Amino acid sequence: MAKTTIQNVSRHLNEEVTIGAWIHNKRSSGKIAFLQLRDGTGFIQGVVGKNDLGEDKFNKAKTLSQETSLYVTGTVVEDKRSPLGFELQISDFSIIQEAEDYPITPKEHGTEFLMDHRHLWLRSKKQHAVMKVRNEIIRATYEFFNDNGYVKIDPPILTGSSAEGTTELFHTKYFDEEAYLSQSGQLYLEAAAMAFNKVFSFGPTFRAEKSKTRRHLIEFWMIEPEMAFMDHEDSLEVQEEYVSYIAQSVLRNCKMELEVLERDLTSLQKIEAPFPRITYDDAIQLLKDKGFTDIDWGDDFGAPHETAIADSYEKPVFITHFPTEIKAFYMKPDPERADVALCADLIAPEGYGEIIGGSQRIDDLELMKQRYEEHNLTGDAYQWYLQLRQYGSVPHSGFGLGLERTVAWIAGVEHVRETIPFPRLLNRLYP
Repeated sequence: MAKTTIQNVSRHLNEEVTIGAWIHNKRSSGKIAFLQLRDGTGFIQGVVGKNDLGEDKFNKAKTLSQETSLYVTGTVVEDKRSPLGFELQISDFSIIQEAEDYPITPKEHGTEFLMDHRHLWLRSKKQHAVMKVRNEIIRATYEFFNDNGYVKIDPPILTGSSAEGTTELFHTKYFDEEAYLSQSGQLYLEAAAMAFNKVFSFGPTFRAEKSKTRRHLIEFWMIEPEMAFMDHEDSLEVQEEYVSYIAQSVLRNCKMELEVLERDLTSLQKIEAPFPRITYDDAIQLLKDKGFTDIDWGDDFGAPHETAIADSYEKPVFITHFPTEIKAFYMKPDPERADVALCADLIAPEGYGEIIGGSQRIDDLELMKQRYEEHNLTGDAYQWYLQLRQYGSVPHSGFGLGLERTVAWIAGVEHVRETIPFPRLLNRLYP
């Protein structure tokens, strides 16, 4: 008898197997009981017959409580009505631990209650599906960059300076020095690109931004590639190829999860490079034409503005050439127009907002010195970054993709708090 998992039952058609599982739900009808089982790899229906188990064990099966853990033995049979395509004809089971008074029942619960029980809420079908989509995006990310010659570099989480010179940082003491939790690994990735040509990182970042919107987290994960000898246009091509790759990977490998999430697939099926592009200048005009009177040249875009721009396209859209005054100090000005930078934000469709920010970096030593003075970055903490322009400087570009917003968009989840296992929000540090 084989011991297997739910995701692998297709390998054991018409064979008897044993699966370690939990009771997700159950119902009974006369001499038959139906156990909805989960084992972490998937969900399957187990059918229990009174004649197969005997009266005592059958009656016990009907009383099994939600989230009771057990070993189930049965024969794998085909069932085309099931999303999995199979069910388990149970011949025996043994209880590992009976759960009592499980707090998350099949009824409706409020968001705060579910967030307080996030450690248990992860077991639900929808949350399981979201995490599987997240996992597939991560898997496809490594595949994409590894297959294209990138080297993974791990930048530090504790840093002595801000990547973007902002005040939205978490301060901590590093023995007798001031330190910060990283808001981006970009500066370190630039150093690594000068050593390895094409690199990427994947890790947690932190923003001390007091925001409660559905798009914001305090702790979130970023994928940050950095590429030597690549200009702004080269970077845009990498970005659209990468986003297309992960979207198509989810469509191909997470069909059941997308079905659980009731995701409309038609919009995802359109996610293929190239993506449309609009300049910041034209975006301002587009918004004015749509009746936005609260936006002027030089302003940054808020969520309603990004949504209005995205609604004009069927694919993610690049907004390029933002004013240098509202962008980070390291972004290279357009050689033909110094008041705008060689940069872009990638806006996801369906109101999910910015998922990528990227730019060509300044590679000229004198211009970077000027930026240091303008942004008061003359301290020792930034000197090593300046030296990258002294010793073999080359054109280089990079970008950062926010994983949770991307998961929310591809999975069709309204709030990013459902796209990370244990979200850190403005007023939530538990569980």
